[in-house]
Formats: sequence, C-alpha cells, structure tokens
Amino acid sequence: MVIREIKENKKKYLDLLLLADEQEDMIDRYLDKGTMYVLEDDGVKAQCVVLEENGILEIKNIASDPQFQGRGYGRAMIEFIEDKYRGKYRQLQVGTGDSPSTVPFYKKCGFVPSHRIKNFFTDNYSRPIYDGGVLLTDMVYLKKDL
Repeated sequence: MVIREIKENKKKYLDLLLLADEQEDMIDRYLDKGTMYVLEDDGVKAQCVVLEENGILEIKNIASDPQFQGRGYGRAMIEFIEDKYRGKYRQLQVGTGDSPSTVPFYKKCGFVPSHRIKNFFTDNYSRPIYDGGVLLTDMVYLKKDL
C-alpha cells in the first residue's frame, strides 16, 4: 500500500471525488487549493483532499472505491494525514452530512462533534442529497487534536 500526493490532473479522480461530494462545482471550490493524496494498493483505492482553513487542517473530501469500502483504506488515509501533519497543525477537522454511515466512521477514527452549519446542503446544492436514506441538510463538523 502506497499513499502519494497528486499535484496535477486532480480531476482524473473525479469519480472518487464525487462519491464524497456529489456536485462538481462544489469540488471545484477547493480542489486546486487543496492537497490531494491517493492510496494505491494494486490500483487506486481511495483519495483525500485536505486544505488549511483558518489555521486548522480540514479534510475537504475523502472517499474509497465502493468495491473496496470497509477494508480499512479510509482509516489508513486518515492515519496518514494525521501522521503527515502532526506538529504542523493542532487540529484536524472534517465536515460531513449527518448520515448514518459517515458520522460513525469519523467517531471510530477518534473525531468528536464540534459544530454544525444549519441548512448547508439545502442552501448550497442544486438538488437534495441523500445518504443512507437520510436527507442531508446541516453540515456536521467533527474535530480531532493532532
């Protein structure tokens, strides 16, 4: 398993990016400014984009290929980010929908609830977004000390 930084042609991984953020114009808001990593294990299995937001490192997008979810690739990506940026940032945060799959995943990775932005998804996306049968409305932020 190898994790490497992607500096060019980040849109090559659009299929993976869209798994975590369903609207391409929203991805465009952070993709060029962010640092992107891909996890390869006999092919690309996961990707992650991080970006500094007000002195805090934020995971803007993280996704694993659906065929390989549940095999530890997402957790490996988070552990890589923690190790790489420990000492450079005090905190790692992630914003996500209040869904039955993502929030428990982040909690298992040691994140704790921080705050939420009301109506983020309904105000910023052109169509309703559902995850695990749940309509996403608020952006839920979770944080973890590095």
